Amino acid sequence: MKIHELNATEVAQEKLSDFIKDDLKNYAKLRNYDYGPNKRNNVSNLSQFISHRAINEYFVIKEVLKSYSLDESEKYIQEIFWRIYWKGWLEHHPAVWSDFTNYKFTDESLDLISAKEGKTNITCFNSWVEELKEFNYLHNHSRMWFASIWIFTLGLPWQEGAKFFLEHLKDGDAASNTLGWRWVAGLQTKGKNYLAKSWNISKFTNDRFNDKNLNEDAEPLIETTHYEVKNLNFLHNSKKVYNNLLIFDNELSLLTNQKLFKDYENISIVSLENKNRKIPLSPNIINFKEELIFSYKGNTNDFKILSSEDLIKEEIAIKKYDVVYPCIGENLDFLNGLTNTKKVELNIRARKQDLYAWQYTKKGFFYLNNNINNVIEYIL
Repeated sequence: MKIHELNATEVAQEKLSDFIKDDLKNYAKLRNYDYGPNKRNNVSNLSQFISHRAINEYFVIKEVLKSYSLDESEKYIQEIFWRIYWKGWLEHHPAVWSDFTNYKFTDESLDLISAKEGKTNITCFNSWVEELKEFNYLHNHSRMWFASIWIFTLGLPWQEGAKFFLEHLKDGDAASNTLGWRWVAGLQTKGKNYLAKSWNISKFTNDRFNDKNLNEDAEPLIETTHYEVKNLNFLHNSKKVYNNLLIFDNELSLLTNQKLFKDYENISIVSLENKNRKIPLSPNIINFKEELIFSYKGNTNDFKILSSEDLIKEEIAIKKYDVVYPCIGENLDFLNGLTNTKKVELNIRARKQDLYAWQYTKKGFFYLNNNINNVIEYIL
């Protein structure tokens, strides 16, 4: 189903329903296999919608638990909680994102150019580069292999790889992407890196690849920076203050937003152009985001769509907005720049489900994992 034939939320709901009915029962057994871009029924294919919250993580969990018990769906539910965890952890450690975006990126290195063009001596890696650019998606297992090869075999900076993914992934997400690359590098879990192994790639790609020239003994990367935990109390005063509401492209659920819309006189969905991004996106990704936003048109005319330049040049005269909290990332960076340079007054409205779950994300994942039942009880 094409996004423009329905709105993005309806498309995502349909995909989720099909996955639950047909394929979730085999997810735990088959999820680690990458059969190639034309055979993806062993995974849900929902990440591009969840990352933009056409449906959010909590909706997915609730829908799954209508058909399966937690024990039966544990692996898939846990995967969703990893997304929640990464996002919450980055909220508590925002300097990790700013350090990443402030890294001095370069396109001058011949090795870096070769990697981005898929012209290395590693067949699987070259294939994934081509797949990433054509389909704007990679299987999660292949992302781990890709990042490991990038860092430890090709010897390239993890920041350049994380940037490359953000440029080309439809589900590119500040938290999952940045922290996933750090995890592979051995920075997120100190001293524990992820190493791509030839046998593992061969097994889980059904022998599509058999590269032997990988660095399978590399030491984890080391950093000296210590990131303090940030208090999130500023997000807990989430009440309506102004009559104007801003929403960004990563909070696009009609399911959760329609009730919110009733409280506001003026509602604007903001699309961030590359000139206002620290990491410019490929044309495919910009077009995909625009398609998601414009898919709303068929269902409601209660809002207008603005480019970030429109907001700066025309709408800024309003000066006062409530904002659905867009989380750490490019959209929040843009908002912070707006308040610093235009003296705009913003009232942040965070999702209560996020705030509840994020209290368990200050430490390692297993603290959240041990409290999954508490989060589920809260959201049901």
